[in-house]
Amino acid sequence: MKRVATRFTGFFALSVVALLATSASAALRVPQVAVVGGSLQGYLNGVGESINVLTDQEDIQTWQTTVSGNSTFTLMIELTGDAAVNNIGLYNAGLPAPPLYQVFPGGASAGWFAVASFETAPTRVVVNLFDDQANFVGVTTYLGADASNFGYYLQGTGGTFYTQDARNPGGAAHALAYAGTGVNSGQWWLCWEDAAASDRDFDDAVLFLESIAPTPVSKTSWGALKKRFR
Repeated sequence: MKRVATRFTGFFALSVVALLATSASAALRVPQVAVVGGSLQGYLNGVGESINVLTDQEDIQTWQTTVSGNSTFTLMIELTGDAAVNNIGLYNAGLPAPPLYQVFPGGASAGWFAVASFETAPTRVVVNLFDDQANFVGVTTYLGADASNFGYYLQGTGGTFYTQDARNPGGAAHALAYAGTGVNSGQWWLCWEDAAASDRDFDDAVLFLESIAPTPVSKTSWGALKKRFR
């Protein structure tokens, strides 16, 4: 377990909403990924979730937006020595070498949040960033953002890792998705590992995703993904 530096970076809200469809429902990961230690389980228990981190992992690696085109997600905690340098954002999941659309910079402090809006003519995502007092920090527009098929990434000193396993070294999972329970039903948790040689506790960054839906599951290897776009 890494406890060199423990940093609560809470409440990063990024809107990333999703077009709900019956085909977008998720299933459980097979096999489930081993989660080491009890910090992630303890955190989720502490916020009132009824989630077993060892057995309730959803098979979700990409997402789509709802009809509103506006959305939110919250960075609840980061329990890693690299918290101050880890960036988190979005990318187009269907591209073999997608550009990275940074939403939350590593230097942002606890309580910062963002609002993202997917727009057309031209196709883009507009990210508005605010500090922990809701003061406006800045706005960034990324052209070409795909509202119907995007993933999340985490980038820091340990490398760049994606919600699509096939993009990661050795096809390893670096983000685990869990369905919210109780008052959080219909929302999602996304729990990260931020290094290739990781300790597998998946508490390096924990995101709470609201108003998004998983895209239909499509099993593929990274080689097959690259071949598809040659």
